[in-house]
Amino acid sequence: MKIQKQIDFVVDWLRQQVKLSGTRGLVVGISGGIDSAVVANLIKKAFPDNSLGVILPVKSNHKDVEDGILVAEACGIKYITVDLSKQQEDIVGKVTNELKNQNLYHEKNQRVMDANLRARLRMSTLYSTANNLNYLVVGTDNAAELHTGYFTKYGDGGVDLLPIANLKKYEVYEWAKVLGVPQRIVDRPPTAGLWEGQTDEVEMGVTYKSIDAYLEGKPIDQKDKEIIDRFHKSSQHKRELPPIPQINI
Repeated sequence: MKIQKQIDFVVDWLRQQVKLSGTRGLVVGISGGIDSAVVANLIKKAFPDNSLGVILPVKSNHKDVEDGILVAEACGIKYITVDLSKQQEDIVGKVTNELKNQNLYHEKNQRVMDANLRARLRMSTLYSTANNLNYLVVGTDNAAELHTGYFTKYGDGGVDLLPIANLKKYEVYEWAKVLGVPQRIVDRPPTAGLWEGQTDEVEMGVTYKSIDAYLEGKPIDQKDKEIIDRFHKSSQHKRELPPIPQINI
């Protein structure tokens, strides 16, 4: 079966990456979504005894935590839960107060600041965990997210390995089926869990189906194409290392 061979290839690739890095295993943040469910299964297969899932609620809906636990228990991966709600609230409050004290605060940017901090705190926590265990941090971005830049710079985009970044969203679902991801997770609307009721497709204004078709060179609605192109262009900096000036004076 083609998909099983692809899965086996990536599992072996993960083992090679750990060997090359001189580390011991792999850690992934488990959100309860389809992408992290697939990656949790992959790293568990690669390292049955040296893989860990971390559930990272930040003022999250309790269902997100329940779904994360369901993912972990379904694939048999060890997991821990680290609630970052207080830490995120403390930082947002301190930054907001200091900006207001200097009359620099912009209310319209508050939600973005709040959401991106959640992603960056989660990734900092994953790296703290990985450092303690001498593991690598594995990301969950797929091809559609990578192309559009639908990830937080130095948040969910700040990882060591991206095992499903070549998979379009529909392929992630195909892999999930082969891996035995619970149906409740498969049926769940894709969300980054950045705020209550947030979903990927509503926030982006374009469907994963349309993005997948675009990536495969198929014709799509012109409006969708414009949205995808705009996202790709504006997020180019996320896919590159920080610019360095070439000083030749």
